[in-house]
Amino acid sequence: MEMESHINPGPIYKSVLYDQDNHISSAIWNGQERGVLRCHEHTSMLEQWRLTPKQAELVEKAGFSYFRSIPTIVLDNSLISALVERWRRETNTFHLPVGEMTVTLEDVALILGLPIDGNPVIGVPVKTPHSVCEDLLGKAPKDLNGGMLKLNWLRECFSRCPDDAPVEEIERHTRAYLLYLVGCTIFSTTTGNKVSVTFLPLFEKFDEAGKYAWGAAALAFLYRALGNASLKSQGTISGSLTLLQCWSYYHLNIGQPKFNEEPNHSYFPFALRWKGRSTGSRSKTNIVAYRKALDSLQPSDVKWFPYKDFDYTVIPEGIKNKMILRTSKTMLICFGKAERHLPDRCLRQFGMPQPIPEDVQIWERKIPAVDQGVDLSKDMESGGKGKMRSEIREWLERRLHILEGEEGVDESTYTEWYENITRKFVGRPESLESEFQRIAAAMREIANIADSLLVEQMEFQDRKLLDEIKSTVHVCLTDVVGNSKNGRCKNAVKRKREGG
Repeated sequence: MEMESHINPGPIYKSVLYDQDNHISSAIWNGQERGVLRCHEHTSMLEQWRLTPKQAELVEKAGFSYFRSIPTIVLDNSLISALVERWRRETNTFHLPVGEMTVTLEDVALILGLPIDGNPVIGVPVKTPHSVCEDLLGKAPKDLNGGMLKLNWLRECFSRCPDDAPVEEIERHTRAYLLYLVGCTIFSTTTGNKVSVTFLPLFEKFDEAGKYAWGAAALAFLYRALGNASLKSQGTISGSLTLLQCWSYYHLNIGQPKFNEEPNHSYFPFALRWKGRSTGSRSKTNIVAYRKALDSLQPSDVKWFPYKDFDYTVIPEGIKNKMILRTSKTMLICFGKAERHLPDRCLRQFGMPQPIPEDVQIWERKIPAVDQGVDLSKDMESGGKGKMRSEIREWLERRLHILEGEEGVDESTYTEWYENITRKFVGRPESLESEFQRIAAAMREIANIADSLLVEQMEFQDRKLLDEIKSTVHVCLTDVVGNSKNGRCKNAVKRKREGG
């Protein structure tokens, strides 16, 4: 009987992962592969923008000076797709064999260099999209459909600001750049090469723009994108995939690129560490291989707290001083999107022991009317005591919900609980028989290649080496085909090398 026929991939108890039937892992288990996701990030054209010193000053005021220094990082679509298969929107975490993990506010601050504290990124009362463009950019495209601006239009019209431009023109070009920057990175969409005009009014005054929690908004946007992509009905993903991929590089011993030189830990933001990776095409590892690696992930493959040995003196004080929010159990806001930040489920990422977490309180993921604009000024002045949505209030009270580690935690209790509520496998484990068949097929292919070589044209030493390869393949193939015990092929190779 096949090994897979009596395996329960989980969850055994569905109180946590109650939406399992709609998750992509259910489809994959039933043999319905969707393949690699289409990953939407449009960073390749960012290098075509040339900012004047004055523009760079305005970008810094708006809170994006570190973020804009991150170069284009080639996406590994297969790795991203395999991670998405482990993401659960019920908990906003990855469910891995070692426990739950997630991208946190700390990761956003350190990897992207974006501010994680400040006002929630929500719409302000505005006129029509066309009038917003006219007022803040000085012009508007003809095809402003659905309030979406084409990134190409922004680049063609504003990527070169004249050195002698008046202040108003410099500000218009800088707003266009910031809108382009967020539109092709942290707020990229699956609709194509476009960005929503709703972000533009937030860049009207650059000092005010710098007071927004852009990092928290980016994380809310990514959580939502991961949740949508984890459903079996979806085939695309957007949001800050650079953040997701760099997070994986730091935390999981899977798929990291090789370096041309020793990595430099003195870069900030920490995404810059990967700019020294070996150049070349995208990873050739396929999604099935990544899926198997994640299904068999061991504790030794995980770095729970990867930043502990880094040079913290390179972190700007403005970001370092806000790092207390890394363990805030709060609501992340990005316009009408509300997503829970649940560090209590991943305390080992902060060097704390992991107890059984509290049940996740189901929340309203869509905040009505926020996309159309909300004036928070009066409520902010009253300390958040006025009438407002509970999701926004939760963010405003983020400092009241900072988690601290518990003493006397028995993590074995957590492990036992977790094994019953999680999805253990995404792909079906390969049976021993199937594995032997796969090895046998590979061995036969090696043997066929060896037999096809022209021995007459070889040197004596090469001929001798080829004979050894054929002999070793023959021994291994005999072991595999003939009811071999686990490990005999490896032993056969060892015996051959030792002349046994």
